[in-house]
Amino acid sequence: MAKLVVHNEKIDNKSEAIKLCPFGAMDIVNDNIEINASCKMCRLCVRKGPEGAFEYVEGEKKPSVDKSLWKGVGVYVDHVEGDIHPVTFELIGKARELAAKVNQEVYCVFVGHDIEDKAEELLHYGVDKVYVYDSEKLKEFRIEPYTAAFEDFINKVKPTAILVGATTVGRSLAPRIAARFRTGLTADCTVLDIKENTDLVQIRPAFGGNIMAQIITPNSRPQLATVRYKVMLAPERSEDVNGQIIRCTIEDERLASNIDVLEVFKKEAETGISDAEVLVVAGRGVKTEKDLAMVEELAKLLGGEVAVTRPLIESGWADAKRQVGLSGRTVRPKLIITLGVSGAVQFTAGMNKSDVIFSINKDEKAPIFQVAHYGIVGDMYEIIPQLIENIKLSKEA
Repeated sequence: MAKLVVHNEKIDNKSEAIKLCPFGAMDIVNDNIEINASCKMCRLCVRKGPEGAFEYVEGEKKPSVDKSLWKGVGVYVDHVEGDIHPVTFELIGKARELAAKVNQEVYCVFVGHDIEDKAEELLHYGVDKVYVYDSEKLKEFRIEPYTAAFEDFINKVKPTAILVGATTVGRSLAPRIAARFRTGLTADCTVLDIKENTDLVQIRPAFGGNIMAQIITPNSRPQLATVRYKVMLAPERSEDVNGQIIRCTIEDERLASNIDVLEVFKKEAETGISDAEVLVVAGRGVKTEKDLAMVEELAKLLGGEVAVTRPLIESGWADAKRQVGLSGRTVRPKLIITLGVSGAVQFTAGMNKSDVIFSINKDEKAPIFQVAHYGIVGDMYEIIPQLIENIKLSKEA
């Protein structure tokens, strides 16, 4: 790691010298200048300070990884008792796209119990190889044995990149794997690409969604990224099967866990906004909580669900499960209607893959119009009642 070295013997006036730093990163301790944690490594002190007083020392370079030893794109198969989560198929679609660019294969790692017959379904989506870890000790998800199986897969196969669904399980596993291999992990990616040298380009909103950060881990393998459900497109299921299933074994002692699962309670299935084909989203333009009744009426007429943006959640007007955006749910309905939504990056990143986006906003310069397919500039309180009336009339006709 790079650092600044202070040669105090070359500084005559230390009180004046510390004024060189615009960040207040210098302190005088026992008549010596010391660099504190506020240092930004701007090196202004090196350029403007007394000659030879401040020295910038380069850190040790991390040894580069032999990228030729790491090949293929892996996908972790997220499932509950063998029922594969749809985010897995979306990641397979993206993995196929990435692998094709570097002429490599797509792998899946499937960890659980009595899952071998379910693994065959993955082959219908263009996976080259499915590595199955099937053991009684892997029946319920426990972090230690699942991590051990995942780690074993990576050591045997050496995939250059691994995609993991940003589910409860995926968000537990991915950081542990990244720590074990001392590699990078980018969470909640919205765009993925790959370079010719197999460096994975991972793009996600950063700094509160104000910028889109492009992240690469050129000196580490494997490269890990998590992706939310409904962000990527799932490929069409094919009747043809060309891949193969590889049964893997791992020593029982490596599957030991300090957790005992006594009982599993199944959660009642509920209809969420992630699976809705039509969404009507209320934004900051909604003035009062009672005005949501108008939004609900429109959604009901269209056979859809009501969703909201973060300000309405913070106001306590709706359940957090109905929030669209990076801090809420990622959605991809056939139709999404936004009402009084400005279109901040955090929101649009969670819905911009929708088939049809229809937006109503008073501000013609609102960012939402940059992603909308259709838009109306106007007062939602005048437009929505007319829209509701027109829908009712068309239904009657």
